[in-house]
Amino acid sequence: MDIEPAANEIKPPRSVWSDPLEAAKIAPDREERLFLLLSIFIGVISGLLVVAFRMAIEWLRVLLLGSSPGPGQHRLLIVPALAGIIIALLTRYVFPNVRGSGINQTKAALYIHNGYISSRTVIGKFLLSALAIGSGHSLGPEDPSLQIGAGVASLISRRVGMSKAKLRIFAPIGAAAGLAAAFNAPISAILFVIEEVIGQWSAAVLGSIVLSAVSSVVVARWFWGSEPMFRIPPVNLRDPRELLAYAVLGVVGGIFALIFSKALGYLRPWLRKQPTWSQLLQPAAAGLIVGGIGYFGLPQVMGAGYEAIDQAMHSQFAWKMLLILAIFKLIATTVSFSSGTPGGMFAPTLFVGAMLGASVGAFEKLYFPHLTGSLGSYALVGMGVLFAAFLRAPLTSVFMVLEVSGNYSIVIPVILANTLAYLIARSLQPVPIFELMTNQDGLYLPSMEEQREESNLHIEDAMHPVAVPVLHAAWTLDDASRELAQYGGLKNIPIALIRYTNGTWYTAKSEELAAIFANPAGKDEHPSAGHSLGERFGTERTPLLFPDLPLDSVLPYFERWPLLPITNRAQRGSLEGVVTLDEVLKRYQQH
Repeated sequence: MDIEPAANEIKPPRSVWSDPLEAAKIAPDREERLFLLLSIFIGVISGLLVVAFRMAIEWLRVLLLGSSPGPGQHRLLIVPALAGIIIALLTRYVFPNVRGSGINQTKAALYIHNGYISSRTVIGKFLLSALAIGSGHSLGPEDPSLQIGAGVASLISRRVGMSKAKLRIFAPIGAAAGLAAAFNAPISAILFVIEEVIGQWSAAVLGSIVLSAVSSVVVARWFWGSEPMFRIPPVNLRDPRELLAYAVLGVVGGIFALIFSKALGYLRPWLRKQPTWSQLLQPAAAGLIVGGIGYFGLPQVMGAGYEAIDQAMHSQFAWKMLLILAIFKLIATTVSFSSGTPGGMFAPTLFVGAMLGASVGAFEKLYFPHLTGSLGSYALVGMGVLFAAFLRAPLTSVFMVLEVSGNYSIVIPVILANTLAYLIARSLQPVPIFELMTNQDGLYLPSMEEQREESNLHIEDAMHPVAVPVLHAAWTLDDASRELAQYGGLKNIPIALIRYTNGTWYTAKSEELAAIFANPAGKDEHPSAGHSLGERFGTERTPLLFPDLPLDSVLPYFERWPLLPITNRAQRGSLEGVVTLDEVLKRYQQH
């Protein structure tokens, strides 16, 4: 399995795990002081590494394929195949954990290995992904950048001796930094890490993720500038009928996402079942296939393909050519990724989506010229459509389109098309692609899509009306006795609620009530008429709980309290209902 550390790499960080005395030196307050500072530092280092990574890819591309690769050039056949052989050997014998995109590997580090990513993996991911993409394999740099950032965070946090709990938190912080620098889009990176890596909004980590992502983008923009990745003219949706074309794009994108997922889901495990010797040849064979596609007329599918995306946005391809590019890019990416060549799927997904979107836009212009949408807007929406449908990150897909274009007037078409594509892909392919691949690798990481769709139970779901006596703390024992007599006396009352004037409550068990009524004079032996019921129960109170709180929040209290009163948020002391352990467990069984 390519996302587990190799046997010689599963080494607990010495500074924390293998030396308890060393770990004890790290005081909690020091960790808190270091946490935010390290987040910024991780962002800066990740940003620099990602810039170097992108520069290495571009340098290798020019060196190996030339400044303007075109059909008929023999190097398009030779270079990807030779690079595939080198990548296969290094992956097999030197860097065994660099296969794949990097996203599932980062999740595995978070949920299985306590945030541990070895420095060897970071180095191997940098070198082999740069070689693969630079030599023309149909893969992208964004996913490896995410893992590189997570590895940087893991390495730095271990070096400073952070606790085991903090080591796990640092992985998504570095992941956000790496992805933000690669995309030059901090919001999209933050959302993707939350949607796909950690699966939830966590106050403990959100601030640090934001700091690291912003820091890395500041570094990246110092080198690349602050201009958005793609520039298109403003979108003016003058004719509502044009939304139908975007809806069609959503349907087409959902179908292509299904084809993409099915192709990867079939080819990837099939290739892994082949003999070991053949697996050394698979990256070379994939390089030969991709190079062949380029040699015989479609060099645009090689590498990340950002230049071709820009050309599609500026109407430089006919709609049939755009559709052909989308189909062959899908084939090239499926072959490259399934062979185990390290690299990401973000850029190929955006490429296929942009070609699909531009083809729908070009078709509309040809047959429905009265509609006014620009071809660039369709390409841009198409990028978000396939991102939402194939990678199953609907929220990220919307903000990614807005950030990489800097065009917020496109938001309505984006939301419409992305939603349709996501719903179609989800209904036809229930298992998301990342979850499918982890299952193929024998791992069962949390399904972030399932977590997003879970309906969390709240206290109100197990709450029921009050059916026990409610006594006022200001009453005397005589007053309380008369009230209890309406329920048939103490022998019929297992529990009673005591209400205090400040809005708090006390759950009194029958034995507590019996002890008080058996000794009405109390410790000072004065007549009971001078003592209130509340004074006899001391200062302890039941916890203050509200109907909208998570249902599991009540579980720790049942060891002390058999019944918990639930109060109204607006009217302190106003009783909404009560919960018991039996009702809570029954509600979970029904969920």
